[in-house]
Amino acid sequence: MMSLECFIFILITSLVTGVQCDMTEVFAEVGSLAVLPCQYSPGSNVSPRIIWSKADKGTVWRMETSGLQMWGSSWSPNGNQRVRCPHTQFERGHYSLQILRVTEEDGGVYSCRVEQGGLVDETVVMLRIITVSISPLVAMSGRDVSVTCQVTPGFDASAAVQWMLNDSQFSRQTRFTSTGDTFKSIVKEKASARLSGNWTCVVGYRGKEGRASATLTVTGIIQPPSDDTKVYAAVGSAVTLPCVFSSGLIPDLPLWQKLQPGSLNKRAPSRVAPSFSPSSPSSQLPWDKSTSLKEVDLKDEGMYRCSGTIQGQRLARNIQLVVAKIDSSVPSKKKGSVTLTCHVSDTSEVTQYEWVRVTYDLNGTEAIGSIHKGKTLSISPLSEESWGTWACRFSGRDGSLGNITYHVPMMSGLSGPKPSGFSQNTTAVVGLSVLLLALLLILAQMYKNHRRKQGIFQYPAMETIIHTVSNEREEREKYRVKVLP
Repeated sequence: MMSLECFIFILITSLVTGVQCDMTEVFAEVGSLAVLPCQYSPGSNVSPRIIWSKADKGTVWRMETSGLQMWGSSWSPNGNQRVRCPHTQFERGHYSLQILRVTEEDGGVYSCRVEQGGLVDETVVMLRIITVSISPLVAMSGRDVSVTCQVTPGFDASAAVQWMLNDSQFSRQTRFTSTGDTFKSIVKEKASARLSGNWTCVVGYRGKEGRASATLTVTGIIQPPSDDTKVYAAVGSAVTLPCVFSSGLIPDLPLWQKLQPGSLNKRAPSRVAPSFSPSSPSSQLPWDKSTSLKEVDLKDEGMYRCSGTIQGQRLARNIQLVVAKIDSSVPSKKKGSVTLTCHVSDTSEVTQYEWVRVTYDLNGTEAIGSIHKGKTLSISPLSEESWGTWACRFSGRDGSLGNITYHVPMMSGLSGPKPSGFSQNTTAVVGLSVLLLALLLILAQMYKNHRRKQGIFQYPAMETIIHTVSNEREEREKYRVKVLP
């Protein structure tokens, strides 16, 4: 189509000397501002005559050499011009046409004709309008929804069309239709939370690119966004299984069930254990049907289903509870070590295990020690470096999945050897303390004896009396011995 239009313009203007024909592709989203380029290098000081026209609508905008401007009647409804050429660009030879609030009918072939000093410059522009439409704009989860990208006028198969959903490439198969007037790319899906958001159609053709967007809103169960979502929890911890309907949608007959593996790979549902309860029942919104468990046990592992009826349609979401625990081996008598093993009930998404020792300073600030890779960890309970809390962190391709902790109690100092440096320092301190204590006791005894002597013999007369009494006692003893037969 574009080659034909250009050929027509060339044919019409072939009798005019110096005519040039350029082809330019321009894309614009419906309702936006479209800018059609037209540039001409002035050859004299005489103001050129500019004529913008559309193949099927005649003159769009025209400016005479005198500066007088005119608009086509169909482009000025109720006196409001939808097209304009900024005066500020005229001195630079830019005569680009701006079309406000473009519609699908604005798509087509335009020409910018510049006449100056007997020379004519012709620029041909193909304006293609991109429209993204969604039906219905608000879709119930599980029902059919279609997203359509329409380009007017259409083009051949060499065009490239790519769908983006929330700025990420949407790689599902799409259906294409193309006629002379329009080109369409259609996506048909069952509505789900993962399809809600901003849909963008990106069109590339002959080195040019255009895009248009629309927003799809999906109602129903919005959390979790898809079936078989995994929720990870450690044994003994609390967990919440989410089941949140769209704001304002209050489901009838809400129900939680645990799915048990059955014959022929079918799962027979049963009601959840009484230990499960609504999460935050006092503040829970009527469309939030999440359930929680205060203390997870190994038997709680498995697949659960949340369901409710909205507008006569039964909506359901399956959620898998994955349980993690840490097993410890009996210490080896030879090695005196304990092996900790991190177990996850479903490892299909786990790609890495890490062990870290968690400590706290006097202010209660948490500190993470060195990281040990692997599912198992060997530690010595007699080593101070092993005391405290160990955390096993497991992660997948998209980041952390969960963690579980294990506490290693502080052992008695007699239960194992201490580091040699610590023993030598302790022995030296104890020895010095005993020696100083002995010296203090000896000095105290010497001082005490010295004070006693000073208290008894400080008067000479008393010393003489004591000496005389002692001599007389000796004489009496001697006399007694003599008179005995």
